[in-house]
Amino acid sequence: MTLAHDVTGSGRPVVLLHSSAADRRMWDPQVDALVAAGHRVVRPDFRGFGDTPPAPAFSDAEDVRDLLDELGVGPAAVVGASFGGSVAQEFAARWPDRVTKLVLLCAGMRGAAETPDATAYRERKEKLVAARDLDALVELDTGTWLGPEADERARAALRTMRRRSAEVAFALDGTMDRRFADVDLAAITAPTLVVSGAHDLDYFGAIAGVLAERVPNARHVTLPWAGHLPSVERPEEVSALVVDFLHEGR
Repeated sequence: MTLAHDVTGSGRPVVLLHSSAADRRMWDPQVDALVAAGHRVVRPDFRGFGDTPPAPAFSDAEDVRDLLDELGVGPAAVVGASFGGSVAQEFAARWPDRVTKLVLLCAGMRGAAETPDATAYRERKEKLVAARDLDALVELDTGTWLGPEADERARAALRTMRRRSAEVAFALDGTMDRRFADVDLAAITAPTLVVSGAHDLDYFGAIAGVLAERVPNARHVTLPWAGHLPSVERPEEVSALVVDFLHEGR
């Protein structure tokens, strides 16, 4: 099955992988900047998000690979946010020759040790999910994932996307089986930019440190103003950061 997706522009390909709190619309502000910088932008919705229906069992990384094969996309830059960052790691480790540059924005990482703030968030979320309190869940995630400087535009955008993904998750009630391969970070060969937000959960800051240490040819930038979704909070600033990194060495 083909993931719902958009393809915009022409030039060197860039694949944008969204957060599990959002869908491909989170990248709306980045598309024009990347196209103007000479890129062909591919942005899919993972299964169970946005316009892509759920499925019983699947691999997100393999779905991305299959989509790029169908589109005839060769080696590409890959940008992943949060959950999309963990998928990007798997993709880059399993098929390193297909990734020219890798950007990990407040990325997740399978097997990372849970910090106290992440535990507190998870416990609050579990109670709201058990109670099927959709409104409170959307507000919890909007407050948790956006930094203190996020404006109402950013908050409204995240609320809309998070409500959609939560509605799907409630309807499925845990019946989707996302399958992940073990990731050897040392197998990633692409130059990598690891980005963290100073106002994000400690959990993701710790992950950023591990990624910067274990991924060869990686460097780490902390954004002092950012929460967990900097591309939503300050889209122009993050677009410039990504474009500058993609164009290094050209």
